[in-house]
Amino acid sequence: MTSHTRTESLEGLDQDYQLRLTLSAPADVVFDALTTIDGLGAWWVPVTGDGLAGGELRFSFGPSSQAVMRVDVADRGVGVRWTNLACVVEDWVGTTLRFDIEETPEGTELAFRHAGLTPRLECFADCKSGWDRYIPSLRDYVETGVGNPSGSQPDGARRETLAQSPQPASAG
Repeated sequence: MTSHTRTESLEGLDQDYQLRLTLSAPADVVFDALTTIDGLGAWWVPVTGDGLAGGELRFSFGPSSQAVMRVDVADRGVGVRWTNLACVVEDWVGTTLRFDIEETPEGTELAFRHAGLTPRLECFADCKSGWDRYIPSLRDYVETGVGNPSGSQPDGARRETLAQSPQPASAG
């Protein structure tokens, strides 16, 4: 029994970050939020490039801090897939981000998966915290037209709260 429990906990270390949402917005609006420069910048971080299949996107996380994504798939009504080619967070290089879109009577089902972003990675806690923050910003943007991207007032308040929180002691 002990080895079974241990196996289950080890398997959890290999689980990609995933999130599923029902959005009160048409699939076309969600697709545009994931493929246009204005859309992406309105809910995540400043970006340049081309968000359509075969394009490349450069996301800016601050001075000298970028992530470069190859757009592998951008099919309206189906989804968007990126492969990370370069990133200030080295753990992200080679990972893939998948946004599956399905129109429903209620709006749009969005299934997000960051394949390769697992609890085994040193960056997992920070990256999970970021996605837990920015995927809801995507929801806000597609549902209301106003997201909470990096640098927005709500983002600044969140960062200030984090900076004032006691930091856990590091092991080792």
